[in-house]
Parts: sequence; C-alpha cells; structure tokens
Amino acid sequence: LMLAGTMGTVYLCIESQMPAAAADILVNKLKKVKLIFVALALFSGFVSAFIDNVATVLMVAPIALAIAKKFNISPVQTVLTVAVSSNLQGAATLVGDTTSILLGGYANMDFMDFFFMDGKLGMFWIVQAGAVATIPVLFYIFRDETRVVDRSTVTKITNMFPTYTLLATVGCLVAASFIPNKPNITNGVICVVFCIITVAQEFWLNRDREKIKDTVVNIDFQTLMLLSGLFIVIQGITNVGLINDISNLFVAVAGDNVFFIYTILVWFSVLVSAFIDNIPYVATMLPVVSVLSASLGIDPTVLYFGLLAGATLGGNITPVGASANIAAGGILRKEGFEVSAKEFMSIGVPFTLCAVLTGYVLIWLIYA
Repeated sequence: LMLAGTMGTVYLCIESQMPAAAADILVNKLKKVKLIFVALALFSGFVSAFIDNVATVLMVAPIALAIAKKFNISPVQTVLTVAVSSNLQGAATLVGDTTSILLGGYANMDFMDFFFMDGKLGMFWIVQAGAVATIPVLFYIFRDETRVVDRSTVTKITNMFPTYTLLATVGCLVAASFIPNKPNITNGVICVVFCIITVAQEFWLNRDREKIKDTVVNIDFQTLMLLSGLFIVIQGITNVGLINDISNLFVAVAGDNVFFIYTILVWFSVLVSAFIDNIPYVATMLPVVSVLSASLGIDPTVLYFGLLAGATLGGNITPVGASANIAAGGILRKEGFEVSAKEFMSIGVPFTLCAVLTGYVLIWLIYA
C-alpha cells in the first residue's frame, strides 16, 4: 500500500512540473556549467530521497540534456551522474526506494527511524555524508567544463496541489512514527489516502477521467506483484529452514566476529547488486540478517543498515545494476549516445567506492 500510494502521488507531482521548475531555478542561480552539472547530480539525489529513483532521472535528465545541447557537450557524463546520485539517496529515507520500504516493513521502522534510530544518527545522515564524499568525484568528472550558461525561463508549475499532498504524506509519516502500538498498515493507509485525495483534486480541477487512468497505469504493478510473490516464497524457504542454513554459512565463514560478518555482508551486497536487481536480494537477505543477529545475540540494526547501504549503492557499479541506470542509458540512446560498460564504470566505480566506504565506516562506528 505504501509503495502504490507513493507512486501515484509522485506521478501527479511530476506531471505538475514542480521538479522541473525547481531544477530550472537551480540552473539560473549557478550559471557555470561545471557547478550546474554537479548541482544537478546533488539535486537529483535530494529529490530521490523522497521520490522513486527512475522518476527522478526522468525529471532531471532533460535539464542536463538541454544544457549539454546548448554548449555542444556530450550529455553522457551529466546524465550518468544524475542516475548514480539518485541511486545513492534512495537509501536515505523510508520512502526513498523500494529496498528502504522493504527494510522499514520488515524491521517495523518508522519514517523518523531513518533520521534517528535509538537516539543515534540514522541512515539519512549517513547517506548525506556519503553524498558529500562523492562531491570531489563529481568535480573531477566535470573538471574540463569552464563555460557559463545564460539565464533560462523557469518551467511553469501547472498545479501545486500534488506537491502539497506529497509534503503532507511525508509529514503524516513523520507524525505516525511517534504513535505507539499503531497497526502495521498505518503507513500504507497514509500514502494511499493522500494519493486518492490528489487524484480527486486533479479530477475536480480538470474533469479529466484520463488522469485517473494515467495515475493507475503509472503505478508499477509489476514491482508490487514481484514483492508479493517474494514475500510468499521467502516465508516458504524460512519455514523449511533455508534461511537458517544461509545464516549458519555466514557464521561458519566468519565465526562470531561481528565486524567480519558486517564487512562480508556490506561488500557481498555491493558485488551482488552490481549485477542483479537489489529488490529480490534485499527481500531474501532481511530474514537472514534477522536470524544471524539473533544467533550472535546482537542488535540487528548495524547489519540491517549495512545490507541496505551495500545493496543500494552496489547498483551504481554497472549500467545494469539499477533501474535508474537503465533508464539513463535509454535516455542517452534516444539522443544517439551508446554508453559502454567501461564508460559507465569510469563514473560508477569511484562514485560507489567513495559513498560505500563512507557509509561502511559510519554505520559501524555509530551502531556497533
């Protein structure tokens, strides 16, 4: 419910042109091409903390393309940095990425737990530190850009209401995090209710039934069905003892050395997520981490966040490691630019190493 409701509200927010207008304002403030490209990457990351990664790329990439065309610059680097930055920030909040939603649902984490967990700094601040660590990488990538861009017209926002309801959704998720013993379905109901309100306002404003249809169509039912199937399969393999076997394998390799287990988990997650979708991987590994933590007698938070960091950021290593990367490749292909694995990895690998190393160290220092 949470994922479906968020998808619907986000679609209407994108249609209102609010994110595009925000990007235009950013461009007009900075003017230097190098600063604009770095800022666009950071901006896409910030937006992606609250909006789906692919949707973020689809919103911000056209701005990068327009600037690149204006100065006859190859758009490959700027579009790819938009994609990898959006992947990074997906782990920052409960609603930032499907993997975060999975973790929140499995571990009963609230929206505010991603900001402050048990009185300690949460994933949001750890991800921001990772983003700061990647800024030198971004400046190095765009080191040759010295040109200045002219002031452009700001995109007109057609309807502010979806932005207000998206902010209200976040606000209610924050408020709900302070309610003790609330039903597990609470966050899902909040997201769906605000989605319905947004669709109703859109219909009342334009009397356009197609808008309702478009909103429903743009909810990613394939992902929702995938997750539903995964939950059934994972419960099945848990019941037959396979999850226990996998956790025992970790213990057999690392013994009772929590730091060694944490290290293996983070970097194994990075490696796996570079080549396969991180959603089924995280869904499978969450119960493994839970059983593993119980067998070691430790708080699972350090391993939960280690899993999330490794799986989310590992997708930035290869062009097929995350849906946002594939979307960026498709956008560039339409513009006549083919991105090789080597070209992508020249950006993705240093970006990933800086972000993961920062998160890897901070998660351990804060939670171990």
